[in-house]
Amino acid sequence: MIGSLLRQVTLGGVGIVGEIQNAFERSRQGGGKGLRLQEMLELFVKTVGSLERVYICVDAMDELVPQYRSEFLRALQQMIWEVPNMRLFLTGRPHIRGELDKHLTKGAYTIHIVPNQRDIARYVSRMMDDDDDRDPNLMTKDLKNNIMETVLEKDSEM
Repeated sequence: MIGSLLRQVTLGGVGIVGEIQNAFERSRQGGGKGLRLQEMLELFVKTVGSLERVYICVDAMDELVPQYRSEFLRALQQMIWEVPNMRLFLTGRPHIRGELDKHLTKGAYTIHIVPNQRDIARYVSRMMDDDDDRDPNLMTKDLKNNIMETVLEKDSEM
């Protein structure tokens, strides 16, 4: 993930692309498969340090394999400490909040967004209407009603 972030930042035309490329080549010549995490972090910090502001968005943190998530979060915390011009936006389901709070302490602001089931019901209804416009035989009226009842039931459970 850090390597991917580094690649994305360098695609923006940052001036040390040659240095990054040389680092990757040196690591391969030494018999390695690529740069180690710490080396990527150092290059990332050096790269974004020359920019006015960097925004990083990582969606669905809860989908990252748990055994790697902690290491990734520690790397992000290091980046936050070393790159004051970086802004980080993470999304994830509520069950990983404790892990995020544990690793991302300095300067972190948390916003909890709870889904509105009525908005979801409107969206589902609109999608079913669109499907119905394309092919009226895709779903019976009973199936549509059953789907909507289930969505609205979930609303009352929240």
